[in-house]
Amino acid sequence: MSKLPFEEIPRTILVKKEAKTSDKFGCLPEQRPAEKLLDTGIVNIDKPAGPTSHQVSAYVKQILKLNKAGHSGTLDPNVTGVLAVALGKSTKIVQALLTAGKEYVCIMHLHNEVPEGKIRNVLTQFLGAIKQLPPLKSAVKRQVRERIIYYLDILEIDGRDVLFRVGCEAGTYIRKLCTDIGKKIGTNAHMAELRRTKAGPFNESTLSSLQELHDAYIFWKEDKNEAPLRKCIQSIEHAVAHLPKIWVTDYTVEPLCHGAALNVPGIAKLESDAQPEDVVAIMSLKNELIALGTLKMSSEDIMQKEKGVVALIDAVFMEPGTYPKMQKKV
Repeated sequence: MSKLPFEEIPRTILVKKEAKTSDKFGCLPEQRPAEKLLDTGIVNIDKPAGPTSHQVSAYVKQILKLNKAGHSGTLDPNVTGVLAVALGKSTKIVQALLTAGKEYVCIMHLHNEVPEGKIRNVLTQFLGAIKQLPPLKSAVKRQVRERIIYYLDILEIDGRDVLFRVGCEAGTYIRKLCTDIGKKIGTNAHMAELRRTKAGPFNESTLSSLQELHDAYIFWKEDKNEAPLRKCIQSIEHAVAHLPKIWVTDYTVEPLCHGAALNVPGIAKLESDAQPEDVVAIMSLKNELIALGTLKMSSEDIMQKEKGVVALIDAVFMEPGTYPKMQKKV
């Protein structure tokens, strides 16, 4: 099975120093009350054909009686599949998902008969960096852009219909990819059907339909049964599963909640194979997401150094006051 880039990085946990967390502060993500999940969680919606991504996000907001919800990347109305919708205060997390790799399963229809061998040969030529001119109806400036195709696997060829799975960089237009493949083959081609199967760490294994979400909310409200709702709503931490992580000590959390830079002395452990300018998820020792930051050191440098700025904070997700301030020694 082909993988997106983050799925192929063999990250290991490196211990900078031994540290324990107090039960008096914070909360394990899996133990958050349902009310908190509704304000900080993520729903991986199986988007149906018809509504826009914005409409689906609005449906989620309406079903859960929320003031705020945001989706993790636009899908055309007729495209189905993975659409992660962030709830309440978690909406800032979609920025980390918008740039994550995506996977689609597509049916491409060729307008003429083409030998199977030629089809397979041409598709291999679209691996790696490709040039794309966004379609006329697009949300970005219409100029040629480079995008990366990580893998393109043919699943089935049935006459003029080609079923394939493609893993690609965010911002790749699959409709345009089909058109360009057709031109390269020497005929016309169009995207007949498209389904998104991955968006960063979200995939089809955790999908919920809008109806399932509605029923789960009713079960919770009327029968006090949280189980279906917990099955639909994932913790915000799942949305950073694709990012390298750094775990900090309890007394380091509070300054980070106010936007302070992360320095070496506050680190308990970290994941390997992270480089300067990577976006990093900064976590508590209870695996709670505190903030997202931009790394200024590699994992290797962090392990070797005793001081210095490790990451600058880009977005804070934990409420100030969740962990205590460090008491100054008198």
